[in-house]
Amino acid sequence: MTPCKRCGKTNPADVHTCTPPDDRELLGLAAKAIGVDGLPFLDNQYCQGALRCGYWDDLNESCWNPLTDDGDALRLAVKLEIGVQSYSVLGYSHAGTETIKKSIVVKEMHNGDPYAATRRAIVRAAAEIGREMK
Repeated sequence: MTPCKRCGKTNPADVHTCTPPDDRELLGLAAKAIGVDGLPFLDNQYCQGALRCGYWDDLNESCWNPLTDDGDALRLAVKLEIGVQSYSVLGYSHAGTETIKKSIVVKEMHNGDPYAATRRAIVRAAAEIGREMK
């Protein structure tokens, strides 16, 4: 039996039973993986006349949120060398990479939006990298 990385609990079937991370936690871990976690986080706040959610970059006057922005997700995948594939016939996307410690592969069902699923798969893979960082 291996303990859950999030809650530390074990169970006989080695099934992950704790609550999956929320979007804020995923973004925080992904931000840590690429070193932007020091930026202020805007949680549906108005900034420069628009409602923003993500890490605010004053220098570029932009909000970093790869869960909602295709460009942010692609830059995240490239920077962390995350491979991405989308299977429309099968209805899911997956993202994966290799770290020194392990292989990371995540699968995200399309649920009607293959773009959002692909972005989420990238962020989940990046979050696993961030989780391994100290």
